[in-house]
Amino acid sequence: MGDMTEERAYDIVLFGATGFTGALTAAYLARHAPAGARWALAGRNPRKLAAVREELAGIDPALGDLGLLTADVTDPASLRAVAESARVVITTVGPYITHGDALVAACAAAGTDYVDLTGEPEFVDRTYLRHHATAVASGARLVHACGFDSIPYDLGVLYTVNRLPVGVPLTVEGFVRASGTFSAGTYHSAITAFSRLRESARTARERRAAEGRPTGRWVRGLPGRARFDRRVGGWALPAPTIDPQVVLRSARALERYGPEFAYGHNISVRTLPVALGLAGGTLGLVGLAQVPPARDWLLARKTSGEGPTPELRAKAWFKVIFLGEGGGRRVVTEVAGGDPGYGETAKMLAESALCLAFDDLPATSGQVTTATAMGDALTWRLIAAGISFRVRADTWEG
Repeated sequence: MGDMTEERAYDIVLFGATGFTGALTAAYLARHAPAGARWALAGRNPRKLAAVREELAGIDPALGDLGLLTADVTDPASLRAVAESARVVITTVGPYITHGDALVAACAAAGTDYVDLTGEPEFVDRTYLRHHATAVASGARLVHACGFDSIPYDLGVLYTVNRLPVGVPLTVEGFVRASGTFSAGTYHSAITAFSRLRESARTARERRAAEGRPTGRWVRGLPGRARFDRRVGGWALPAPTIDPQVVLRSARALERYGPEFAYGHNISVRTLPVALGLAGGTLGLVGLAQVPPARDWLLARKTSGEGPTPELRAKAWFKVIFLGEGGGRRVVTEVAGGDPGYGETAKMLAESALCLAFDDLPATSGQVTTATAMGDALTWRLIAAGISFRVRADTWEG
């Protein structure tokens, strides 16, 4: 944080509280922010913000006086005011490649910690190129992907690595299974990302050239391939998500991952027909996203603010199994929780902000991952909040 930390009006400001996931995050903060925490809501519509505040007052009457800040992504001065008023800013306003850059810029300049829900690789790489150096200078921590993308994998791999020998080459593979639906924001971000594959690849190359790689250590991703993997009892498919990129950035930043580290990221399904349907559906979406009229049609399928009923969310779940190996030791770990697209994502996002605001953490700045910036402190927060991190077995067959 910058030198003005103690003078900020708020510990946390939530930008985008009137959206579906934003409202869930606000409700989580209403129930779980510590006594004395100073937080506020920000958004472009004062009337809708007041309606959210009224709902929060039903959870805790003291929140009837919660601060409301009017801000819009098209008004940099309003975003600067938000950033300068807060120690930590949460944003749920996506797609981030379209709406996110100005708020990151404001937080980097103000020395304000920042967390979001993005799963958009191009946005994260562009943020690094544009704002990392400014954030390093100001002391701001810019932490992207603080939801289902990519906390279960980033912290799950760290949890696994911590149960393997120190100072030896390590390999970890992750296998994710999940049920439930994803928010309109996540859906829109995915379609937008699929439509910008060339731009994303170009930005990734620019980042690699600017960032460099660690000296004396070797970190790499395992090549993805579709296969039946009897270690997890199902079909494994390479996952075209930001998650392995985040894991590998943590590995490059943290010596605990050993002199050589490799990570493979997979979606796991039980049967071949499901695997074929998932792969075909993803390829179909990627193809349609390249054609503007088809892309517009896809984007119109879900409207921002929409989401499933509480009953449907209560039935949703996720589970990630990690197979870790190194120094003659093998370990199987698991990260598991409830509704990944909404409830658990809101929980992870809110706990990330609370962790940055109130926990004793290692000194970091610039664009950093959850494992680098918060690590075990955030893991313990999530365990206390009901997300399971556990060792399933001390080895596996095959």
